[in-house]
Amino acid sequence: MINKQFEADGFASIAQVLSARECELIAARTVAIDANAVGTRCLLAEDWCRALARRLLQHPNIAAFIPSGFVAVQCIYFEKSVERNWLVPVHQDLSIPVAARVDHPDLRGWSEKEGGLFVQPPAALMEQLVALRVHLDACLEQDGPLQFVPGSHQEGRISADEARMRRQAGPIVSCAMEQGDVLAMRPLVLHASSKAEGHSRRRVLHFVFGPPKLPYGLSWQRPV
Repeated sequence: MINKQFEADGFASIAQVLSARECELIAARTVAIDANAVGTRCLLAEDWCRALARRLLQHPNIAAFIPSGFVAVQCIYFEKSVERNWLVPVHQDLSIPVAARVDHPDLRGWSEKEGGLFVQPPAALMEQLVALRVHLDACLEQDGPLQFVPGSHQEGRISADEARMRRQAGPIVSCAMEQGDVLAMRPLVLHASSKAEGHSRRRVLHFVFGPPKLPYGLSWQRPV
């Protein structure tokens, strides 16, 4: 049932994947991140993060969302708080981390972030990917949780203007999460988040999983 919801809507929540103690132990690993930054894209280089990615793949309530043989290809850390507070306009996630540049007309939007190379591949590839957002803290309505346009992941790439119109037209689903919950999502589902209005801290690990081999001669930066 939950898998059908995921395929139809492009997102689904999995409750209590991690205990409160496990969340705090993982959060303690992030203290070395630049205090002036809102996060980092480089955590998958860390042994503890790679171990967590493998553990997520083996979790019985997550396995239904991720095809057998998929690998972790990225982990992004976000922290939203009173001091570091921002809104994210409605958008799709369109870029993937790759090891080297390949010139092909289907590949566009090349960029470099934190020393890593990123590209926007065709929608057909992005449609395969699954993201898991591990909530190290509760993220309630006042904390700026993700808001989704259900089913929008089935429409390929959506222009920025069309995305704004889709959000205004609705429906919009807001996904409040408890500590230790995991939010599964398709990168192409339209999503946004507002500024946090409360005083709590929201720390999230955003993992991306994909097929071990890529087309066009591309390869992942550091798959697990």
